Amino acid sequence: MNSSSGSVGIREYVAILMLIVGVKLADSTPTLYFDSLKSAAWMAPLIEGIITIFPLYFLIKILSLYKNYNLHDVTMHLFGKYLGFVMSFLFWIYGSVVIAVDTRSYVDIIATIYFVKTPTISIFIVLMVVCSYSARKGIQNLGSLSWTVLFYIKITLLLALYLTLNKAHTFAIFPILGPGIPQILAESTLKTSLYGDFFFMGLIYPYLRSNKVFSKGSWIALFILTIELTISFLIFLFMFDYVPATNVTYPFHEVIRYIQIGDFLTSIDTLFFPFWIIASLVRFSVYLYLNATLLGYLFKIKKFEYLIPILASVFLILGMIPETPSFTIFKLRDPLYEIFTPVFILFPIIMWGLAKLRGDFKIETEKNNA
Repeated sequence: MNSSSGSVGIREYVAILMLIVGVKLADSTPTLYFDSLKSAAWMAPLIEGIITIFPLYFLIKILSLYKNYNLHDVTMHLFGKYLGFVMSFLFWIYGSVVIAVDTRSYVDIIATIYFVKTPTISIFIVLMVVCSYSARKGIQNLGSLSWTVLFYIKITLLLALYLTLNKAHTFAIFPILGPGIPQILAESTLKTSLYGDFFFMGLIYPYLRSNKVFSKGSWIALFILTIELTISFLIFLFMFDYVPATNVTYPFHEVIRYIQIGDFLTSIDTLFFPFWIIASLVRFSVYLYLNATLLGYLFKIKKFEYLIPILASVFLILGMIPETPSFTIFKLRDPLYEIFTPVFILFPIIMWGLAKLRGDFKIETEKNNA
């Protein structure tokens, strides 16, 4: 397998995770939570972040054991040639559906809010061309790009959220427990795959500069993202209250419409658009790279980078199928989270258990002591 040239350090790795997970607060993801958890929706990212600690711990353990293996290699090793292939192929199918659905969702945001007169297909083509070009540059370049733009994107996000506070209504947090503790825990658990990107980052494990990059970087990113998403959801609640929030498809983009600086700078939401689109392009570039990487692993394609434009074209065609994207795509995202959540939570634990049964941990310990 042809790997990316160079290696990815901890700051690049953290930057990638910060962007591909963090940008979800600016799409329809928050609405999914407000729809079911009402005024307690802000608790979900916090609870999910805590739950994620457990599968992430076991994932780090298992990948640290097989230092030169990626996630697909570990799956093949532990589950066998045939079952391992099937499982990795199902991961690829799931990832492909997510890319097709999410790219169309972002195209819909651009087309309905910012470029209302531009044909949807034109926006989609431009998005996929740019992402394909970036993805073909390799994971090291994507990491460098992520680190370069991370500060500006996060500062812009903080500024946008801060400027909305003067219009926030903190009483909207009541009732604090919303529909009740049982439903909060159930809904949060079902959508824990909000942080599922941590799992797929195991595909680039051999490209990381050291074993500590994945472990330390993942913990740093999870901690920051949990705080960031929780605060963002809370501000969305303060701005809209939970009843209107369930009818706002893209809360972040609606929130920044309220921003004004003094009496002379109003309707400055378009100033935030370039930063959001850059983060979105990075996200889907990474997704395309991971998707092509896994397909390359599955069918032993060394030059997997050449698959990226082909895959992007397929996702574009699939993404254009829904006739009412705002409704259809929104309805698709909820089951996608719920389908992958048990895999994200249980699969690393099962892999760890199989490695224990095989005695791989004992063998590794003996090697280290020799």
